[in-house]
Amino acid sequence: MESGAAAEAVGSTPAPPQVAGEAAAGPGCRRFPFPYTPYPIQERFMAALYRALEGGRVGIFESPTGTGKSLSLICGALSWLRDFEEKKRQEEAQLLELEEKGQEEKKRLVTAGPGHPESKEAAGEPDWVTAFVQKKEERDLVERLKEEQIRRKKREDRLEKIRHNVQLKYAAKRKRLEEDETNRLLQLSKELLSEGAGGDVLEQLDQNEEELLLAEYESDEEKKVVSGLEEDDDDLEEEHVTKIYYCSRTHSQLSQFVNEVQKSPFGKETRLVSLGSRQNLCVNEEVQRLGALQLINDRCMEMQKNKHEKKSDEEAEGKKRRVSRTVCPFYSYEQMQFLRDEVLVEVKDIEQLVALGRDTKACPYYGSRYAIPAAQMVVLPYQMLLHEPTRTAAGIKLKDQVVIIDEAHNLIDTITSIHSAELCCAHSQLSQYLERYRKRLKAKNLMYIKQILYLLERFVAMLGGNVNQNPSCQAVSQTGTVLKSINDFLFQSQIDNINLFKVQRYCERSLISRKLFGFVERYGGPATAVKTNKENQKLVGLQNFLLTLQHGSDKGGPAQGPPVEAENDHLRAASPLMQIEGFLSALTNANQDGRVILNRQGTVGQSSLKFLLLNPAVHFAKVVEECRAVIIAGGTMQPVADFREQLLSCAGVDSARVVEFSCGHVIPPENILPLILCSGPSNQQLEFTYQTRDLPQMMDETGRILCNLCNVVPGGVVCFFPSYEYEKQVYTHWEKTGLLTRLATKKKIFQEPKKANQVEQVLVEYAKCIKRCSQGGGQMTGALLLSVVGGKMSEGINFSDDLGRCVIMVGMPYPNIKSPELQEKMTWLDKTMPRAAGQAPSRVLIENLCMKAVNQSIGRAIRHQKDFASILLLDHRYARPATLNKLPQWIRERTQVKPAFGSAFAELRKFHRGKSDGS
Repeated sequence: MESGAAAEAVGSTPAPPQVAGEAAAGPGCRRFPFPYTPYPIQERFMAALYRALEGGRVGIFESPTGTGKSLSLICGALSWLRDFEEKKRQEEAQLLELEEKGQEEKKRLVTAGPGHPESKEAAGEPDWVTAFVQKKEERDLVERLKEEQIRRKKREDRLEKIRHNVQLKYAAKRKRLEEDETNRLLQLSKELLSEGAGGDVLEQLDQNEEELLLAEYESDEEKKVVSGLEEDDDDLEEEHVTKIYYCSRTHSQLSQFVNEVQKSPFGKETRLVSLGSRQNLCVNEEVQRLGALQLINDRCMEMQKNKHEKKSDEEAEGKKRRVSRTVCPFYSYEQMQFLRDEVLVEVKDIEQLVALGRDTKACPYYGSRYAIPAAQMVVLPYQMLLHEPTRTAAGIKLKDQVVIIDEAHNLIDTITSIHSAELCCAHSQLSQYLERYRKRLKAKNLMYIKQILYLLERFVAMLGGNVNQNPSCQAVSQTGTVLKSINDFLFQSQIDNINLFKVQRYCERSLISRKLFGFVERYGGPATAVKTNKENQKLVGLQNFLLTLQHGSDKGGPAQGPPVEAENDHLRAASPLMQIEGFLSALTNANQDGRVILNRQGTVGQSSLKFLLLNPAVHFAKVVEECRAVIIAGGTMQPVADFREQLLSCAGVDSARVVEFSCGHVIPPENILPLILCSGPSNQQLEFTYQTRDLPQMMDETGRILCNLCNVVPGGVVCFFPSYEYEKQVYTHWEKTGLLTRLATKKKIFQEPKKANQVEQVLVEYAKCIKRCSQGGGQMTGALLLSVVGGKMSEGINFSDDLGRCVIMVGMPYPNIKSPELQEKMTWLDKTMPRAAGQAPSRVLIENLCMKAVNQSIGRAIRHQKDFASILLLDHRYARPATLNKLPQWIRERTQVKPAFGSAFAELRKFHRGKSDGS
């Protein structure tokens, strides 16, 4: 663990000359460019980060939110990269100079002739110059360096030209407009020529329905995917320069990071590219309207395929083309080249990248990927980096690169969820599709569709159902949750004789889920007329089946026939066959650490299959193995044992390679008051176990504590409960006893909503109320927000200043150990991991999950240097040394254990009165 003392940076590279705003990490240490005078903890953070990158380490870095972690990461990492590049340039120059001298010496010896004394030396044992020249590896290295220098010079000249020549941009835009007009006129001409040609005497499907047909499938031939790029372009052969991959969880977090880079001293000189999903980057409005990510992906791939097939279709003489295939107007290599260069010239976030794509009529999704090789920093969601197939598709190469994973407190859960997939049955959809187009489909399509139908039939049978009956009407005889190994599941479901790899590959290549989705959209409504009444009835039945199936997956109970419009939105967001593809992908990529969960509820429609990954390290191992250095960073990384053991140790990382760094907060010690409360005002011991927390006296005692606190704490009070159910239970109890009315005299009470789209409105009203009360001076002193651990407000939302003057944690939010998934994980850990300090790994997991949730919640209150808040942990079990040690260092160092309520209340009143008086 880093002690916080600054140390000299590793490496012989001289420190750059100091500029205004540079930060020194201590006497005689490296200075880091910084936009303002940094906090000492930021200096120590940057120095430790620099050492970790230089030493090729795997670092676990903790810096509380509000301490400028993003800027420390930017300035520390980019300082190292700048020095690394300079050192590499010097080494290259020395090698090339050495090679040049060797060539000159060789020429001189040849010119001297056989009688020259030096030539005799060369004819015998070769000296160091001759040895150098003769080594093929070194000659190859020199040649490669020369080629890289030529490419680098070409790229730098190109970017410099774009940076300083505005006319180029206008010329490119004008050329695009001219091409658009030419294409428009050409299309008009084709339409005029085709008029009067007459229709086909054979019955034809209309164009929209023609596109629903599956193309002929070549299953066993691996085709090289045509990228649409010109093969002889030198830029494509450009080597990946050493770069930093910065990952975070959400789109907004990545945008915030890019904005910080723009404001940093490196903002003008860094070649940065932001990567995202098609959902975030697509500028084709027709595709964007599809909404769901997989629909957008499939439509995009289909348009690319159409573009590459279009030429061969047009060249085929004597054959009537079935349909004019749609291609994407933004998938233009020339325009994407221009976009790539624009991205490298100036740092842009996702929004700016999308705006540039619209302006240049170039695809930001692919254009940004072409910028990866030359970029110095790549910003991307960590799902994209950690999922190997996605990483490969994006053109990301991790060999000898640096990866920084920020907001990594739930990294293990994220890796697990990437490789999990919910299953929703789609047998009825696919059967109707087959019935409609059976005579038009080729043999291989029919074969694979029948295989998929058989798989679905067996999956439903494993849940205790029959695909030929309505799932919401089929009762399940044996309810409950069962976990099976992959092999057991395949054998018991009688699908072990099917090659799932081929089926999964067929789903990917044929775009069947996209075709099926279009079919359901076209014929999903009862009002849609098809050929016969019989078919119409079948399709009405299909829609009803889908409605009950989708609604049945909700835990609210049996299907009730929801509004069609709302249900269609749900279908659009999650096509059943797409979820099956995800499930098959998980099955085919799994190893012995995968499990299939059969969740059998009251009816088949309410039941589900799910894939569970027990060991996320298998997907992280390749990252740490290939990268030069990996930094796992977050505001709250405690307890770090999970990262060390479950992730790094299981991924094969040598413990000597791992370094930990944790720093305090920027606030002065007197600005935070963390208290562990062991008993309430009536001396009731506070222990919120599953057995005791439902007792009326425990809920009453919690209410009395809150009443007392609301009398002395100004502004906002945020109270976290272990679950939504318990919060609702306590709220109802307080309503009955009249305690809620007493609380409401001092604070207006708000409850965290379950629905994500309602969170912002509640927060706005909560903030308005606090502001009103602070200005009004009446009896009401602010607001009380009843929130939930792990809910919408325990992560990512800041309760700074008056929004959170006191944060209360009711009980210890242990996970439900009766959950079959958790039980399987605990069993797996006990079998594979060593005991830690006499404790079973499963017990350590439970403690760590609890404290990780606590740390995320209580860290919401302090957001900047002048902020202040009190933190109350209501449960005597927090005072146990092992539990106390799992609190963040900056909170743990200031925590007081209060056995009696009286002394705790006096301390709280003194703290808040002192802060209110400005002392």
